[in-house]
Amino acid sequence: MSDAGCRLSLNIETTHSLTLEQAVEVAAAAGLEAIGVWRDRVQAVGVAKAARLVSDAGLRVSSLCRGGFLTASTSEGIRAALDDNLRALDEAAALGAPELVMVVGGLPEGDRDLVGARHRVAERIAELAPEAVARGVRLALEPLHPMYAADRAVLSTLDQALDMAAPHPAEAVGVVVDTFHIYWDPRAASAIARAGLEGRISSYQVCDFNLPIASDALLSRGMMGDGVIDFTHWTTAVAAAGYTGDVEVEIFNADIWARPPRDVVGQMVERYTTLVAPFL
Repeated sequence: MSDAGCRLSLNIETTHSLTLEQAVEVAAAAGLEAIGVWRDRVQAVGVAKAARLVSDAGLRVSSLCRGGFLTASTSEGIRAALDDNLRALDEAAALGAPELVMVVGGLPEGDRDLVGARHRVAERIAELAPEAVARGVRLALEPLHPMYAADRAVLSTLDQALDMAAPHPAEAVGVVVDTFHIYWDPRAASAIARAGLEGRISSYQVCDFNLPIASDALLSRGMMGDGVIDFTHWTTAVAAAGYTGDVEVEIFNADIWARPPRDVVGQMVERYTTLVAPFL
Protein backbone atom coordinates (compact mmCIF):
# COMPACT_ATOMS: atom_id res chain seq x y z
CA MET A 1 0.00 0.00 0.00
CA SER A 2 0.97 3.67 -0.36
CA ASP A 3 1.94 5.73 2.67
CA ALA A 4 -1.65 6.97 2.89
CA GLY A 5 -2.92 3.42 2.48
CA CYS A 6 -0.78 2.22 5.35
CA ARG A 7 -2.74 4.56 7.60
CA LEU A 8 -6.00 2.69 7.00
CA SER A 9 -7.30 0.91 10.09
CA LEU A 10 -10.16 -1.56 10.35
CA ASN A 11 -12.34 -0.81 13.35
CA ILE A 12 -13.56 -4.29 14.16
CA GLU A 13 -17.19 -3.19 14.53
CA THR A 14 -17.18 -2.91 10.73
CA THR A 15 -16.85 -6.70 10.75
CA HIS A 16 -19.26 -7.11 13.65
CA SER A 17 -19.67 -10.88 13.42
CA LEU A 18 -15.96 -11.68 13.76
CA THR A 19 -13.99 -12.55 16.84
CA LEU A 20 -10.84 -10.56 17.51
CA GLU A 21 -8.70 -13.35 16.06
CA GLN A 22 -10.82 -13.50 12.90
CA ALA A 23 -10.82 -9.72 12.46
CA VAL A 24 -7.05 -9.62 12.86
CA GLU A 25 -6.69 -12.31 10.18
CA VAL A 26 -8.96 -10.45 7.76
CA ALA A 27 -7.17 -7.15 8.34
CA ALA A 28 -3.74 -8.65 7.84
CA ALA A 29 -4.85 -10.53 4.72
CA ALA A 30 -6.09 -7.24 3.24
CA GLY A 31 -2.65 -5.69 3.74
CA LEU A 32 -3.68 -3.37 6.54
CA GLU A 33 -1.25 -2.36 9.26
CA ALA A 34 -3.65 -1.20 11.98
CA ILE A 35 -6.83 -2.27 13.71
CA GLY A 36 -9.18 -0.51 16.10
CA VAL A 37 -10.40 -2.87 18.80
CA TRP A 38 -13.34 -3.01 21.19
CA ARG A 39 -13.12 -4.07 24.79
CA ASP A 40 -15.65 -6.90 24.55
CA ARG A 41 -13.53 -8.69 21.93
CA VAL A 42 -10.38 -8.11 23.97
CA GLN A 43 -11.97 -9.37 27.17
CA ALA A 44 -13.28 -12.47 25.39
CA VAL A 45 -9.71 -13.73 24.89
CA GLY A 46 -7.87 -11.84 27.63
CA VAL A 47 -5.72 -8.76 27.24
CA ALA A 48 -2.37 -10.58 27.00
CA LYS A 49 -3.60 -12.93 24.26
CA ALA A 50 -5.25 -10.04 22.42
CA ALA A 51 -2.00 -8.11 22.39
CA ARG A 52 -0.17 -11.16 21.02
CA LEU A 53 -2.76 -11.75 18.30
CA VAL A 54 -2.38 -8.20 17.03
CA SER A 55 1.40 -8.14 17.30
CA ASP A 56 1.91 -11.58 15.72
CA ALA A 57 -0.15 -10.45 12.73
CA GLY A 58 2.12 -7.46 12.22
CA LEU A 59 -0.60 -4.99 13.16
CA ARG A 60 -0.76 -2.07 15.56
CA VAL A 61 -3.78 -1.00 17.62
CA SER A 62 -5.01 2.41 16.47
CA SER A 63 -7.48 2.82 19.34
CA LEU A 64 -9.39 0.98 22.02
CA CYS A 65 -13.12 1.52 22.30
CA ARG A 66 -14.59 2.34 24.57
CA GLY A 67 -14.27 4.19 27.83
CA GLY A 68 -16.64 6.84 29.09
CA PHE A 69 -20.24 6.71 30.33
CA LEU A 70 -19.36 9.21 33.01
CA THR A 71 -22.67 10.99 33.67
CA ALA A 72 -23.79 9.05 36.74
CA SER A 73 -24.97 11.26 39.60
CA THR A 74 -24.85 8.78 42.50
CA SER A 75 -21.70 7.99 44.45
CA GLU A 76 -22.02 4.32 43.54
CA GLY A 77 -22.45 5.10 39.85
CA ILE A 78 -19.52 7.50 39.84
CA ARG A 79 -17.23 4.98 41.52
CA ALA A 80 -18.29 2.20 39.15
CA ALA A 81 -17.65 4.40 36.11
CA LEU A 82 -14.22 5.46 37.33
CA ASP A 83 -13.22 1.88 38.13
CA ASP A 84 -14.32 0.70 34.69
CA ASN A 85 -12.40 3.46 32.96
CA LEU A 86 -9.27 2.68 34.94
CA ARG A 87 -9.58 -0.92 33.74
CA ALA A 88 -10.00 0.36 30.20
CA LEU A 89 -6.84 2.45 30.52
CA ASP A 90 -4.93 -0.59 31.76
CA GLU A 91 -6.23 -2.61 28.79
CA ALA A 92 -5.24 0.14 26.33
CA ALA A 93 -1.74 0.33 27.79
CA ALA A 94 -1.31 -3.45 27.58
CA LEU A 95 -2.45 -3.43 23.95
CA GLY A 96 -0.19 -0.54 23.02
CA ALA A 97 -3.24 1.52 22.07
CA PRO A 98 -2.35 5.22 22.11
CA GLU A 99 -5.98 6.34 22.41
CA LEU A 100 -8.92 5.26 24.57
CA VAL A 101 -12.06 6.43 22.79
CA MET A 102 -14.45 8.03 25.28
CA VAL A 103 -18.18 7.90 24.58
CA VAL A 104 -19.07 10.07 27.54
CA GLY A 105 -22.63 8.88 28.19
CA GLY A 106 -26.14 10.26 28.01
CA LEU A 107 -28.62 11.41 30.60
CA PRO A 108 -29.18 9.18 33.62
CA GLU A 109 -32.70 7.76 33.79
CA GLY A 110 -35.21 10.46 34.70
CA ASP A 111 -32.65 13.28 34.33
CA ARG A 112 -33.19 16.17 31.90
CA ASP A 113 -30.24 18.34 32.93
CA LEU A 114 -27.78 18.22 30.02
CA VAL A 115 -25.66 21.00 31.50
CA GLY A 116 -25.33 19.15 34.78
CA ALA A 117 -24.46 15.91 33.02
CA ARG A 118 -21.70 17.65 31.05
CA HIS A 119 -20.36 19.14 34.26
CA ARG A 120 -20.13 15.66 35.80
CA VAL A 121 -18.29 14.38 32.72
CA ALA A 122 -15.78 17.21 33.08
CA GLU A 123 -15.22 16.30 36.74
CA ARG A 124 -14.59 12.64 35.87
CA ILE A 125 -12.22 13.55 33.02
CA ALA A 126 -10.23 15.64 35.48
CA GLU A 127 -9.85 12.57 37.69
CA LEU A 128 -8.93 10.26 34.81
CA ALA A 129 -6.53 12.52 32.89
CA PRO A 130 -3.50 12.01 35.17
CA GLU A 131 -4.20 8.27 35.24
CA ALA A 132 -4.14 8.27 31.43
CA VAL A 133 -0.83 10.13 31.29
CA ALA A 134 0.68 7.70 33.80
CA ARG A 135 -0.19 4.82 31.45
CA GLY A 136 0.89 6.54 28.23
CA VAL A 137 -2.67 6.52 26.87
CA ARG A 138 -4.75 9.52 25.81
CA LEU A 139 -8.44 10.00 26.58
CA ALA A 140 -10.06 10.63 23.19
CA LEU A 141 -13.36 12.48 23.67
CA GLU A 142 -15.79 11.59 20.91
CA PRO A 143 -18.66 13.98 20.25
CA LEU A 144 -21.64 12.12 18.82
CA HIS A 145 -24.38 13.34 16.50
CA PRO A 146 -27.02 15.25 18.51
CA MET A 147 -29.59 12.48 18.02
CA TYR A 148 -27.56 10.50 20.58
CA ALA A 149 -27.34 13.26 23.21
CA ALA A 150 -29.93 11.73 25.52
CA ASP A 151 -28.70 8.14 25.56
CA ARG A 152 -25.05 8.01 24.49
CA ALA A 153 -23.13 11.28 24.52
CA VAL A 154 -23.94 14.65 26.03
CA LEU A 155 -21.06 16.00 23.93
CA SER A 156 -22.43 16.77 20.47
CA THR A 157 -19.83 19.01 18.81
CA LEU A 158 -16.08 19.15 18.44
CA ASP A 159 -16.05 22.57 20.08
CA GLN A 160 -17.74 21.13 23.18
CA ALA A 161 -15.21 18.31 23.29
CA LEU A 162 -12.29 20.72 22.84
CA ASP A 163 -13.61 23.00 25.58
CA MET A 164 -13.77 20.00 27.93
CA ALA A 165 -10.26 18.95 26.94
CA ALA A 166 -8.81 22.45 27.32
CA PRO A 167 -7.89 22.31 31.04
CA HIS A 168 -5.69 19.27 30.42
CA PRO A 169 -2.44 18.69 28.51
CA ALA A 170 -2.86 17.62 24.90
CA GLU A 171 -1.12 14.32 25.67
CA ALA A 172 -3.79 13.60 28.27
CA VAL A 173 -7.03 14.48 26.49
CA GLY A 174 -7.75 14.67 22.77
CA VAL A 175 -10.80 14.48 20.51
CA VAL A 176 -12.10 12.11 17.85
CA VAL A 177 -13.08 13.51 14.45
CA ASP A 178 -15.74 11.12 13.15
CA THR A 179 -17.33 12.13 9.85
CA PHE A 180 -20.68 10.54 10.73
CA HIS A 181 -20.99 12.62 13.86
CA ILE A 182 -19.65 16.00 12.73
CA TYR A 183 -20.50 16.42 9.02
CA TRP A 184 -23.67 18.42 9.84
CA ASP A 185 -21.95 20.99 12.09
CA PRO A 186 -21.23 24.36 10.39
CA ARG A 187 -18.46 25.02 12.93
CA ALA A 188 -16.77 21.65 12.59
CA ALA A 189 -14.17 22.73 10.03
CA SER A 190 -12.94 25.56 12.26
CA ALA A 191 -13.01 23.18 15.23
CA ILE A 192 -10.80 20.72 13.33
CA ALA A 193 -8.33 23.53 12.67
CA ARG A 194 -8.45 24.44 16.37
CA ALA A 195 -7.88 20.82 17.36
CA GLY A 196 -4.87 20.69 15.08
CA LEU A 197 -3.36 23.83 16.56
CA GLU A 198 -3.85 22.40 20.04
CA GLY A 199 -2.43 18.99 19.05
CA ARG A 200 -5.60 17.22 20.14
CA ILE A 201 -6.75 15.15 17.15
CA SER A 202 -6.69 11.64 18.57
CA SER A 203 -8.36 9.80 15.73
CA TYR A 204 -9.94 10.37 12.35
CA GLN A 205 -12.82 7.95 11.83
CA VAL A 206 -14.61 7.71 8.52
CA CYS A 207 -17.92 6.26 7.41
CA ASP A 208 -20.94 7.69 5.62
CA PHE A 209 -24.30 8.97 6.86
CA ASN A 210 -26.98 6.92 5.14
CA LEU A 211 -30.55 7.90 4.40
CA PRO A 212 -33.18 7.00 5.27
CA ILE A 213 -32.12 6.73 8.92
CA ALA A 214 -32.44 3.15 10.13
CA SER A 215 -35.17 2.23 12.61
CA ASP A 216 -32.30 1.77 15.05
CA ALA A 217 -30.47 5.08 14.53
CA LEU A 218 -27.23 3.51 15.70
CA LEU A 219 -27.15 1.46 12.48
CA SER A 220 -27.30 4.35 10.00
CA ARG A 221 -23.56 4.43 9.38
CA GLY A 222 -22.62 3.42 5.86
CA MET A 223 -19.68 2.61 3.62
CA MET A 224 -17.92 5.69 2.30
CA GLY A 225 -19.60 6.83 -0.89
CA ASP A 226 -23.02 5.36 -0.07
CA GLY A 227 -24.39 8.38 1.81
CA VAL A 228 -24.29 12.18 2.02
CA ILE A 229 -20.82 12.98 3.42
CA ASP A 230 -18.20 14.90 1.42
CA PHE A 231 -15.00 13.06 2.31
CA THR A 232 -12.85 15.37 0.22
CA HIS A 233 -13.87 18.31 2.41
CA TRP A 234 -13.38 16.62 5.77
CA THR A 235 -10.20 14.73 4.92
CA THR A 236 -8.63 17.88 3.51
CA ALA A 237 -9.53 19.72 6.72
CA VAL A 238 -8.02 16.99 8.92
CA ALA A 239 -4.85 16.86 6.81
CA ALA A 240 -4.51 20.66 6.89
CA ALA A 241 -4.78 20.48 10.68
CA GLY A 242 -1.61 18.38 10.71
CA TYR A 243 -3.08 14.99 11.55
CA THR A 244 -0.80 12.14 10.46
CA GLY A 245 -2.27 9.23 12.41
CA ASP A 246 -4.36 6.25 11.43
CA VAL A 247 -7.72 6.56 9.70
CA GLU A 248 -10.28 4.14 11.11
CA VAL A 249 -13.32 2.89 9.23
CA GLU A 250 -16.04 2.22 11.82
CA ILE A 251 -19.42 1.15 10.45
CA PHE A 252 -22.56 0.06 12.28
CA ASN A 253 -24.94 -1.22 9.62
CA ALA A 254 -26.99 -4.41 9.66
CA ASP A 255 -26.74 -4.93 5.89
CA ILE A 256 -22.96 -4.56 5.91
CA TRP A 257 -22.67 -6.84 8.93
CA ALA A 258 -24.63 -9.51 7.02
CA ARG A 259 -22.15 -9.54 4.11
CA PRO A 260 -19.01 -11.71 4.00
CA PRO A 261 -16.43 -9.80 6.09
CA ARG A 262 -13.64 -10.20 3.53
CA ASP A 263 -15.86 -8.61 0.89
CA VAL A 264 -16.65 -5.75 3.24
CA VAL A 265 -12.98 -5.11 3.97
CA GLY A 266 -12.13 -5.31 0.29
CA GLN A 267 -14.74 -2.67 -0.51
CA MET A 268 -13.56 -0.61 2.46
CA VAL A 269 -10.01 -0.56 1.05
CA GLU A 270 -11.30 0.40 -2.41
CA ARG A 271 -13.48 3.25 -1.14
CA TYR A 272 -10.75 4.53 1.18
CA THR A 273 -8.24 4.48 -1.67
CA THR A 274 -10.49 6.56 -3.95
CA LEU A 275 -12.42 8.79 -1.53
CA VAL A 276 -10.09 9.42 1.41
CA ALA A 277 -6.42 8.62 0.79
CA PRO A 278 -5.88 11.13 -2.05
CA PHE A 279 -6.67 14.00 0.31
CA LEU A 280 -4.52 13.02 3.28
